[in-house]
Amino acid sequence: MSIWTWIRSRLQEPQYGETEARSSQAEFTFKAVAIGLLIGCLLCFTNLYFGLQTGWISMMSLQSALIGFLLSKMLPTPLSPQEIIVVQTTAVATGTMPLAAGFVGILPALGLLEEEKDGSPPIRLSWLAAIGWSCSVAFFGVFLSPPIRKQVIIKEQLAFPSGTATAQLISVLHRMPPPDTTLRHRSGYRAIDTEDSTHPTAVTDVPENHQEAAAAHDFDEREAVQREGWEDLLMSFLASGAMTLAAYFFPIVFAIPLFGKYLAREWLWSFTPSLSYVGQGIIMGFPTTLSMNLGMLVGWGILSPLSKHSGWAPGPVGDMSTGARGWILWISLAIMCADSLISLLPVVYEYCIKLVAWYRPTKPGDDAETHEDLEVETADRLVPTKWVIYGLIGSICVGTILVWIVFGNEGIKPWATLIGFMMGGLLSILGVRALGETDLNPVSGLGKISQLLFAWIQPGNVVANIIAGGVAEAGAQQAGDLMQDLKTGHLIRASPRAQFYGQLIGSSLSIIVSATAYTLYQRAYTIPGPSFPAPTAYVWLSLARLLREISSLLVTGQLPQNSASYMVLFAIIFGVIAGVKVMAAQHNHPYTKWIPSGIAFAIGFLNTPSFSLARLIGGIIEYMYHKRVAKSGGADIRLIVIASGFVLGEGVISVISLVLKTYGVGVASCWGCSGGICAGCPA
Repeated sequence: MSIWTWIRSRLQEPQYGETEARSSQAEFTFKAVAIGLLIGCLLCFTNLYFGLQTGWISMMSLQSALIGFLLSKMLPTPLSPQEIIVVQTTAVATGTMPLAAGFVGILPALGLLEEEKDGSPPIRLSWLAAIGWSCSVAFFGVFLSPPIRKQVIIKEQLAFPSGTATAQLISVLHRMPPPDTTLRHRSGYRAIDTEDSTHPTAVTDVPENHQEAAAAHDFDEREAVQREGWEDLLMSFLASGAMTLAAYFFPIVFAIPLFGKYLAREWLWSFTPSLSYVGQGIIMGFPTTLSMNLGMLVGWGILSPLSKHSGWAPGPVGDMSTGARGWILWISLAIMCADSLISLLPVVYEYCIKLVAWYRPTKPGDDAETHEDLEVETADRLVPTKWVIYGLIGSICVGTILVWIVFGNEGIKPWATLIGFMMGGLLSILGVRALGETDLNPVSGLGKISQLLFAWIQPGNVVANIIAGGVAEAGAQQAGDLMQDLKTGHLIRASPRAQFYGQLIGSSLSIIVSATAYTLYQRAYTIPGPSFPAPTAYVWLSLARLLREISSLLVTGQLPQNSASYMVLFAIIFGVIAGVKVMAAQHNHPYTKWIPSGIAFAIGFLNTPSFSLARLIGGIIEYMYHKRVAKSGGADIRLIVIASGFVLGEGVISVISLVLKTYGVGVASCWGCSGGICAGCPA
């Protein structure tokens, strides 16, 4: 039976009384896939919108499962827990394509090329070319995920904290026994339904009164979600959407000169009271938003004025070429590279140790359990190895051809694209292992590693450096995001094959949705531009230019004045901090999460203060809520519902703003701006 015949048969609703053999993939139903695609399309628009604004993209896996559960309560027969897994998997595959296909970084970076500096004019893809590029990178990570699942989820049983937390949520909502997460438990993970537990044990070992308390807590959470979930989601969605529309017609709403009009106009110190940014801060958590705002204070409060007054960045502060924003960009690049490389070292070391152990001849009686097959699913519920091999070969070959068609020989040679796919496979293993251990997928660092390699393979070719880095990063990002979903499915006993089909369908639809949305944004706005600065595009392009200069032994050719010394200084500082954080995490120290994150710190440099301040408010709300309110039943999940409504509200209503902009409907009033404060201000 072919793959597409199987999909058509499964999209038909199963009839009551079907045999167990007929229902081996019973969770793969039309309603589960349809709800997943609906949620995924909303996430796709939302992620593209926020990705172009701030470079921030959310996987929204737990939120997808929660919204899917609320939507399914409207159906005559609510979805089963396994169907919710398909909803979540399909939604994530659809919603994360803007990052996987580079719509928030790679494609805007190619549009910033300058023939004098880079040897190539700006490259702006048509809608059809964007479809071709997306197809080239959309499926490699999907076919890569089944064999990686076998290693990291089944054999090594890594924690994948977000995936485990989602499984806990689903078990609470569906009155299921909690999934067994006792193996390879990580200190950084806190189960949703065990608020104060720090040393989880099997259910049979828990005293009876503790079991009763946990059951009562689960009941309170479930009842709170079913009673108030829709109301909370709808009200938060409408509040965020109304504020977004108000800001479109009255731009000052999202550009409040909180520190005075002079600082707002000349130094970009304004405040954006966006509820979506508050929701993002809630989802990120207080430690991450605190790191981001520390970076904002250092970058925009110290280094920006220093570079301006010292004459190192003489242009307007917001100018990416001659201004302070462009100057501190290089410092953030050094911080991200140092943090990513140091954080990956333990993963690389552990992986090398395992490789040596695998190839070492085993003696009789040595760890006999290592050869035991721990797979709990039957063969008819797994993805056949034959499909994986054909899919990987096909996605690499077709992807290489499509990249060559879209960009030509002048952009990147086919052999270089092939190396990019192979790099993507290797980096995916590192990224997935880091994600499974720490809940952080270091895709930005992995992308930079691929850029470093291609600076040596094709020296001086900025276009090839960006494209090949994007190909490698796409595989690592997709494999990591999908692995969280597969961990959730493993704990809830959902079919990996059903999830695989959800991933294929979601990725396929998202190619069209992402390319269409990006093309519409390009027509309505300048990208990068005041409204959508696409900060990650500058990171990709700046590193490619720097590596070209280094390969040409002209290290000072492109770097702004005196930026090199500060890059080295901050790289050393955050290399040490990253090392301390890694060691603290290995020893399970409780203060680990309060050690600044280098990536979050650097994002505080990339984004203007208006973005970071609102997220800090969300982080503070999350911290205070869990300290003072979350002891009552349902508080954890209720906060997630409200934050999800905030994020989705602005992301979805931004589509209306895009339509209004396309048809020439402008702002109603520039009252309160006084010129130069609001994004895209004509004054």
